Amino acid sequence: MDYRATILLYAELLLALYLLWREGLLRTRSQQAAVFALVPLAFALRYCFLTYETLDYQDWLKVWIQSLRDNGPWKGLGQEIWSCNYNVPYLYFLSLFSVSDIYDLLLVKLLSIFFDVVLAWGAMRLTGVLSPSPARKLTAFIAVLWLPSVILNGSLWGQCDCIYAAFAVLAVYLVLDGKPALSVAAAALSVSFKLQGVFLLPAYFLFLIAGKIKIRHIFVFPAVYILSILPAVLAGRGFWELLTLYVRNTGSIGSGLNYNASSLYALLNFDSLENTTAARVGIVLTFFFCCGLYVWLTIRVKGLTDRALFGAVLLFCIGVPFLLPHMHDRYFFMADVLTVVAAVVCLPMALGALAVNFGSLLGYHAYLKMRYLLPMRYGAAAMLFALAAAGVFTALSLGKEDLPAPGE
Repeated sequence: MDYRATILLYAELLLALYLLWREGLLRTRSQQAAVFALVPLAFALRYCFLTYETLDYQDWLKVWIQSLRDNGPWKGLGQEIWSCNYNVPYLYFLSLFSVSDIYDLLLVKLLSIFFDVVLAWGAMRLTGVLSPSPARKLTAFIAVLWLPSVILNGSLWGQCDCIYAAFAVLAVYLVLDGKPALSVAAAALSVSFKLQGVFLLPAYFLFLIAGKIKIRHIFVFPAVYILSILPAVLAGRGFWELLTLYVRNTGSIGSGLNYNASSLYALLNFDSLENTTAARVGIVLTFFFCCGLYVWLTIRVKGLTDRALFGAVLLFCIGVPFLLPHMHDRYFFMADVLTVVAAVVCLPMALGALAVNFGSLLGYHAYLKMRYLLPMRYGAAAMLFALAAAGVFTALSLGKEDLPAPGE
């Protein structure tokens, strides 16, 4: 292991401890004991996975970084990289990695671990808005840092879902904390890194009718998104090409109805329908699901407290990828994290969090081990249960700002 990578990982650990200290969560002996026992151990576990190479790194990430290295970091950003369907904000980091003599796999994973910390911090701040309890905030931070899908995604798999998810969680925190412009900016950054950030966007209509944002704040989204692609445009990429990147890359997700995701297509048998027909059915179901939520919560608009709005976010982040076709194994990553926050805020939601993470981990196992631990329909059934639990959480939160955990 390169000692410089070890130093960088240690710096990320110090950042995590600093954020907890800054939040005032290192004051009591019990807080200190929990933090110094669990947080360094979470980083030690990540350290063990840093040199592990997956096929995704060997076939894609390694190739993209080498292309940037061969063409030069700036010139490389100005050219379309063969087989690369990621948006350019992530490529900015890969471009920087291409000029370093540190093993690029380590840098890729260290970037994800950095955003693991940002993700845990965002979950902690979101928890604080929903229930200002130091114990709950600390629990949220540690729980997200220890979440199996978070550990496996970045430090083992070398994926970057923690980046878009971190910005998405911060977007929810910021809108509930009364910072609408920053919230929309964070949502734009989430989408700019990965298209899966759009699972959060339907909630902004509810934020609008609840008075959390104004129409003028919506214009922040395109402004931030354009700024995020501007360096690549200046390097030579076409502006319209990058602006429509996700539209042009829709075919890259594959034509299969399901790719090891715990979605509707793993639960039900669609063999009697052509993929195109079944996919259209799923899109229509997703549309009616969103419209149904809008009707229900618009009727109850006076009861749209922060808790209820957060519940709606849960419903979108679970329900949309559950119903849409062509979903992949990691597309419930945002739901993994947000249901943990819900469990910290409201203990009965722990069952929903366990169900979502069970469904996600079945997909992770299928890819990482190249075999199924259990049929994916088990995960889909668990996801359906979690969706129902999120619905109950939302219904009970209408008109109520805080649902105390037992014993509080």
